[in-house]
Amino acid sequence: MSSILIVDDEPSICWALKKALSEDGHQVNTTATAENAIQLITESVPDVVVMDVRLPGMDGLSALQELQRQIGKTPVIIITAFGDLDTAVQAINRGAFEYLTKPFDLDQAIHVIQKAIATGSSVTSADKTRSNEPLENHLLIGSSPAMQAIYRDIAIVAERDVPVLITGESGTGKELVAGAIHRYSKRAAGPFVPVCIPAMSESVLESELFGHTRGAFTGATEKRSGLIKAADGGTAFFDEIGDITIPTQVKLLRVIESRAITPVGGDDPLLSDFRLLAATNRDLDSMVADGTFRKDLYFRLNVYQIMIPPLRDRPEDIPLLADHFMKRIDPAGKVYLGKAASKELLSRPWLGNVRELRNTIEHAVIVTRSGEISADAFAAPMSITDSINKPASSLGQSVRTWIQSQIDDQTSDGEIVNLFDRFLSESESVLITEALSLTHGNRQEAAKILGIHRQTLREKIRRYQVNVSELS
Repeated sequence: MSSILIVDDEPSICWALKKALSEDGHQVNTTATAENAIQLITESVPDVVVMDVRLPGMDGLSALQELQRQIGKTPVIIITAFGDLDTAVQAINRGAFEYLTKPFDLDQAIHVIQKAIATGSSVTSADKTRSNEPLENHLLIGSSPAMQAIYRDIAIVAERDVPVLITGESGTGKELVAGAIHRYSKRAAGPFVPVCIPAMSESVLESELFGHTRGAFTGATEKRSGLIKAADGGTAFFDEIGDITIPTQVKLLRVIESRAITPVGGDDPLLSDFRLLAATNRDLDSMVADGTFRKDLYFRLNVYQIMIPPLRDRPEDIPLLADHFMKRIDPAGKVYLGKAASKELLSRPWLGNVRELRNTIEHAVIVTRSGEISADAFAAPMSITDSINKPASSLGQSVRTWIQSQIDDQTSDGEIVNLFDRFLSESESVLITEALSLTHGNRQEAAKILGIHRQTLREKIRRYQVNVSELS
């Protein structure tokens, strides 16, 4: 049997937790204030403390530090109705064992308390003062369970100076998560250097990352330190790490391991004390399996992984985000969302995720100017499948015609096989050729339009035997 102290000014919370825990055989005491909790602890130290943040008198976060001084090895679980990234980080860094958000599932809360009882471990509180910047300034907004889990991940990993791999679809906010990790880390006073891999051509990538000496190549009129050196004392964030070529992966792994950078054209290494955060919307596991991403680099990057869910999987956050974006572009509050518009936002698939939602809201505010925003004010949603499924779509009609031709050609054989693979192969070949034709054979521009790396484009040109010279 364990003793548990519940500190909450809501009688219903105290009653529900006490009833459930008592039925499990635990001894439970409750109190409504932090001051009373501190007094009770001087008389008898509990095995676990469960405490609300918003309390009359001393708040829970302030009380947490006092409790940790008195009962350093007793787990303290923070619960609050005001769940956001700042609260999560402050709770974890001040020594909380776990962080729960009201309204919580009772079974979940009991599970966390039981885990705390079993662990009974000490959590060292952080001495560093954290930023009180509003979460809204960084666009990491959401109260959904998925976002609360991300806030906890950020709080847990911020203080641990290890690589973090952030995964998620395009537009979900991977760079925002990386920025939050940096802001709440010991390196917050240092630089945060984003490195956008897709924005760099293959010919200058190594120079941008590692720097170069004067005269290292044509146009290198002066030496340059490079982005990794620029992150010295801070954090380097590699966006779309899956786009880096194998040779550059080898050099990056060497830098991660040694913290020494050799500029292009140079012999003397430069030291850089940086933390590496990386993000990708690719399946790196599959890339490792097919040999396009090094296993050793993947293991080095994937010390801790944070997966950001697509917006369609957390619809409860859409109204919060929409309200935030409206206030940003219309601080005077001249416009508001009507019921039909709100319903429309919740019905969309948001293939472009938060980025698409932001653009949609900004467009609607601009065209409405004042009054109620109607559903008609929204731009058409980003969609791939919709254009194919529409009967009048030229793409859809082309697909149907192609399928019918394959059926007609193979009717005599009585069996149609590999239709999916053959369609993808033929359509991809056309897509690559048309992109190169549109850019007059400019591979860098074609890769940008297609959203792929130049090395990937080169491999597809070779696979489909596209004659680029004829398209120039």
